[in-house]
Amino acid sequence: MRRHLSKFFHYPIGFNLSNSFPLKCDVSSFCAANSIRQGLFGGHLNECATRALATTSCASVSEDLPKDNFVSDMLVDSFGRLHTYLRISVTERCNLRGQYCMPAEGVELTPSPQILTKTEILRLANLFVSSGVTKIRLTGGEPTVRKDIEDICLELSNLKGLRTLSMTTNGIALTRKLPRLKDCGLTSLNISVDTLVPAKFEFMTRRRGHEKVMNSINAAIDLGFNPVKVNCVVMRGFNDDEICDFVELTRDKPIDIRFIEFMPFDGNVWNVKKLVPYSEMLDTVMKQFPSLKRDQDHPTDTAKNFTIDGHEGRVSFITSMTEHFCAGCNRLRLLADGNFKVCLFGPSEVSLRDPLRCGAEDHELREIIGAAVKKKKASHAGMFDIAKTANRPMIHIGG
Repeated sequence: MRRHLSKFFHYPIGFNLSNSFPLKCDVSSFCAANSIRQGLFGGHLNECATRALATTSCASVSEDLPKDNFVSDMLVDSFGRLHTYLRISVTERCNLRGQYCMPAEGVELTPSPQILTKTEILRLANLFVSSGVTKIRLTGGEPTVRKDIEDICLELSNLKGLRTLSMTTNGIALTRKLPRLKDCGLTSLNISVDTLVPAKFEFMTRRRGHEKVMNSINAAIDLGFNPVKVNCVVMRGFNDDEICDFVELTRDKPIDIRFIEFMPFDGNVWNVKKLVPYSEMLDTVMKQFPSLKRDQDHPTDTAKNFTIDGHEGRVSFITSMTEHFCAGCNRLRLLADGNFKVCLFGPSEVSLRDPLRCGAEDHELREIIGAAVKKKKASHAGMFDIAKTANRPMIHIGG
């Protein structure tokens, strides 16, 4: 059975599902394996998964479980981590051409028929939420370029059990769409901007629009989003001289500025020399803001959070490269093409789109998801090994 599962659910490093199987071939080959699927979905997998979980140390996990929220075994990995946070990329398309997200020559986007439809997104989201996911974040590409994004938000926000509906956006088209998005149930917002200098912005994104992004931040504040999280990837020689300027944004506004260590993805020309480590960023901030003090973080937080006396907002650091937070990871990813990914830095993916389009029932989809979650590793490979591992560009994975 394990041999069949490995063949069926696991793709080797560098495997590109979209390139290897055109849509009609992929679906038909999946359907041709229906008799194998029936054998796999006969209950044996649940039995094995239960035995595997029984051998892990889950006492602390169950103690941390909210009393009013059920989390199914589907969302628990072999290390006892509960995955209650799902990031859904709704599109690979973007209105910027950021150097961090894509190579200079661009990327080949998945053909539109192979992108998940609204109905497919909602069905899969409902599957996850009914299994214990309490937070969904919509990403891209740029989620606001999707024409039905408001409808997606409205229907997601009505899912029973979902507590938080978030979005990560570049802010270019956000100002005019945000009132409607809030009405449709959007509860929190991350806006990405890596510089406060318009000329640098145009160089980094290969497009104009810095003023639009800053207007979106202010519009979000005016609409009551608190905090408005501002994501800034810090790169040596580009914007590391602006760290304290970004911190100043938190003085009189409910902004959580989140400094992110530069991470390697296909095509973004990652180099350790460009990496500004958390320790250095922290030292830079403390020299100018000596009252900086650490908050009490939740075990699943990706960020190390700080406050400054007299500042309305706060300062955070996402230290994926130098001090990973894998032990508390509660995140899963659904890509725009329907592939399911259990780790941002892991190359392995499994398609949920193909069985969905072939008529798979919910319990069959749960088996696929559960098998993938059980294979999640204890931690990522470390920044130097990540840089050498085949993975997709960030615009494919979702921010």
